[in-house]
Amino acid sequence: MGEKVVASGFDLSDRQRYRRKLRQCLVGLERLLEERRFDRPRNLMGLEIELNLADSDGLPRMMNEEVLERIASRDFQTELAQFNIEVNIAPHRLSGRVLDQLAEELRIGLGYADRKAAEVGASIVMIGILPTLGAQDLVQANLSRVDRYRLLNDRILAARGEDLRLDIEGVEHLSCTSGSIAPEAAATSMQMHLQVTPGRFAAVWNAAQAAVGPQVALGANSPFLFGRELWRETRPVLFEQATDTRPEELAAQGVRPLTWFGERWITSAYDLFAENVRYFPPLLPICDDEDPLRVLDEGGVPRLKELQLHNGTIYRWNRPVYAVVDGVPHLRVENRVMPAGPTVTDVVANAAFYYGLIRALAESSRPVWTKLPFSAAAENFDTACRHGIDAELTWPRPGRGGLSRVPVVRLVQDELLPLASAGLDAWGVAPADRDRYLGVIEERCRCRVNGASWQAAAFHRALERGLDRHKALAAMTRRYSELMRSGEPVHSWPAGLPVS
Repeated sequence: MGEKVVASGFDLSDRQRYRRKLRQCLVGLERLLEERRFDRPRNLMGLEIELNLADSDGLPRMMNEEVLERIASRDFQTELAQFNIEVNIAPHRLSGRVLDQLAEELRIGLGYADRKAAEVGASIVMIGILPTLGAQDLVQANLSRVDRYRLLNDRILAARGEDLRLDIEGVEHLSCTSGSIAPEAAATSMQMHLQVTPGRFAAVWNAAQAAVGPQVALGANSPFLFGRELWRETRPVLFEQATDTRPEELAAQGVRPLTWFGERWITSAYDLFAENVRYFPPLLPICDDEDPLRVLDEGGVPRLKELQLHNGTIYRWNRPVYAVVDGVPHLRVENRVMPAGPTVTDVVANAAFYYGLIRALAESSRPVWTKLPFSAAAENFDTACRHGIDAELTWPRPGRGGLSRVPVVRLVQDELLPLASAGLDAWGVAPADRDRYLGVIEERCRCRVNGASWQAAAFHRALERGLDRHKALAAMTRRYSELMRSGEPVHSWPAGLPVS
């Protein structure tokens, strides 16, 4: 949640006033859509990557304020916990050598930040969940000293009325409780933005929802939490449980969680904003002075701040975003399913696959969402998180009716990579960039190796060498960090750990 929030408490009238303002914002959004006031298409994309701070032993370092002070760049910001920071890449036009440009900017920015972190005994680790994190690290005292995080923590706990519970059954079982939302900070992600016109929004969002299963299966990079081996991409289930405002009784009634896949294909961006207002009580009922309908009547563009704030506290995996830039409103789809890392090359390859695939899926004459039930897309997401690159997903059978279960590597190699290639061509991305980064995805499939599978294999080899669990995770994390800095994609990393 990027809003800068300062507030100490709320009373009943705040919530009622905020609800009224939210409904006014929805009317304002509807009018903006009807009046076609949105920015024309500019094919703009952007990236945000959340990062971990670790010491030379691979253990978390609680010092993001010191590191950010030394970095001294607005491109780097605080995140939820003191071992987190985030890097933001300025929007780029999807064309030409954009992928190589992104890779170069990331290498330069992360390299600079890593050197500055080293001045205070820290290093940057780009990974979905830092394997050496323990429950003792993820407590309220280690949240970043920023009002919005502490306030969000208080509001989620107040809404729930009891401690948060983590209960994840994977390769091993994790069960514990937390008196704060700090465990959410373990989940560090890569967020991809795409600015779209209202007319294309529904097709792009539906395409992104259909694509999450293959995306996560290929890019899984979060197999460990609190020393336990869980799902290949544990981050989403962790995020859902660590932000859950529902006690057991409300969950049993089917009340929707804040971290939400959704439940249907859409026909308009308005559908998503309206659902967010209809289904979710406000966590932060902070009202702006703007009268959005008066601004519209006077020919202006409303900021819809209440709607933006509310939207930022509902964690859809493909989130709709409304923003106003230079006095012109625009819409974005924010894809939030991918973990950070392992390398800059892998990150850009994941971006190439995503942007190419959703362009092709969104413009298909027979869209995949007309053949794939929404429930099947949700199940694919869950299956991909559990099994990673070894997952089997449900997908429409090409050239004939019906659905089939297919190994994700075969689905990607046979069908989705050609679509992603065609989609990048449609964006105007240079063939050299297209081939280089989609080639990384192809090799990942051929080798059946991604960040999660490498981590798990290296950990088990360390155990076989006689290291205990704690030392094996630390040794694996240190080796991961070394190879991450090499820049070579994860499928090419040597297996196991060097003999010391």
